[in-house]
Amino acid sequence: MLIGQTSINLTANILSAALGLLSVSIFTRVFSPHDYGVYLLGFGFAAVISVFLVGWFRNLILSGQARNDGTDVRGLVISGYLICCLSAPIAYGVGRLVGLDPAAAFAAVALAVAIGLFELTQDLVRARLMALSVMKATLVRAVAVLGFGAVVALVSPTGVTLLLSSVLAYLLAVLVQSRTAWRGTSLAFDRRDFAAMVTAGLPLTVSLTLLAISSVTDRFMIANLVGAADAGRYVASLDLVRQTLMMPAMSAAAAFFPLAVQIHASKGDAATNSHLSKCAELLFSITLPAGLGFAVIAGHVANVVLGTDFRETATQVMPIIAIAVIFQVLTQQYLHASFLLSGRNSFYLINTVSIIAANVILSYLLVSHYGTVGAAWARLGADIIGFAGALVLSRFAFKVPLPLGRLGLVMIAGLGMTVTVMAIGRNLHVPDLAACAVLAVAGVASYAAMCWLFDIAGIRGRLKAGVAVFRTKFANNSIG
Repeated sequence: MLIGQTSINLTANILSAALGLLSVSIFTRVFSPHDYGVYLLGFGFAAVISVFLVGWFRNLILSGQARNDGTDVRGLVISGYLICCLSAPIAYGVGRLVGLDPAAAFAAVALAVAIGLFELTQDLVRARLMALSVMKATLVRAVAVLGFGAVVALVSPTGVTLLLSSVLAYLLAVLVQSRTAWRGTSLAFDRRDFAAMVTAGLPLTVSLTLLAISSVTDRFMIANLVGAADAGRYVASLDLVRQTLMMPAMSAAAAFFPLAVQIHASKGDAATNSHLSKCAELLFSITLPAGLGFAVIAGHVANVVLGTDFRETATQVMPIIAIAVIFQVLTQQYLHASFLLSGRNSFYLINTVSIIAANVILSYLLVSHYGTVGAAWARLGADIIGFAGALVLSRFAFKVPLPLGRLGLVMIAGLGMTVTVMAIGRNLHVPDLAACAVLAVAGVASYAAMCWLFDIAGIRGRLKAGVAVFRTKFANNSIG
């Protein structure tokens, strides 16, 4: 089930990431760095506010709806979300304080509400392991962001109008998913249940909000110290890396988190550890080669995807950010499962405070001296500190397994792939698009060979089983 769910999620997110890359490619060619910077600053602010709006309900959905025992928390979730949305005027004021102009602040708050509703809807469907429904909404959102954004680019290419087009895209995706997620839901506000939810969700909400703040600290630091145009160049590079690398990891985590909750509730610690050990190997085997490979071909990717005004910055910062994403994924998509399974929500807060403190301090010091490249190094430093802190805290919560032997083999395979790609790249003299294709194929082929050699994530058995199933179906069809 894990591989099946992960495959569906991965397919959806790869397609979504491809559409996202196309959006970035178009937008960085049509919008000026300043206007695109306004959009990215507004989107970053909206992401933070949306995390605050929905953070209260994340554990409630995972611990309640994911059990599949008849528990239905949707009435409480939607009632609570509507109450949280009453804080929108405060969010607008905060947006003005961090430097957004009135129109951008308004659009960003509207986008935050739309993103929050979309994420809640997706979480409810994920908790029921309905990966195909999640895929449909994910793709609708990606297509709508691109389509509405393209219309805006032709009619009124400003950062504010691009933000508003994203609001429409997220609401359309919610509409597509609404019957699956919300059908039969009735508003159910109970003061005691709401107070209990707020109390239980406070540590996680605060920590997730702080983590979101940490993820956008560098862009606002650049905007205030250097300018919105430089922030646009930097964040275009950052988002390009994150859209490419985070999607596969999130696809795996979206499958194994709910399964881990179900296994822990029904079969206990030993079965959960066995499940998580496989998850750790699978997650690392996806994330490491993706991060290392992207770092090696970052210059070619920048020249293919981004507009001319964005390429120089991207070539400098994307390799650094690609390595940072590896640590970020391992922290958020694996080690944080320890806090969820143990109910130690305060550990989210402790870990997040350490990350945001490191990011703020490092960003201020390094951006002041080195500009956008300094922001990339600050992000890498903060993510390494966050990983180390989460690893220590996990030893005092649910002790998630770390199969060092298996992870070591993944490391060897990833480094072998990197050396292969670098060696080919030095002697490759073709246009950037062709270089990306050749190096990507070489990387995948070399990594796949080493995965087979080391039997990473049980690939031999899975392929043999897949071939056997195919042969059986083919034989049955031939007889029929």
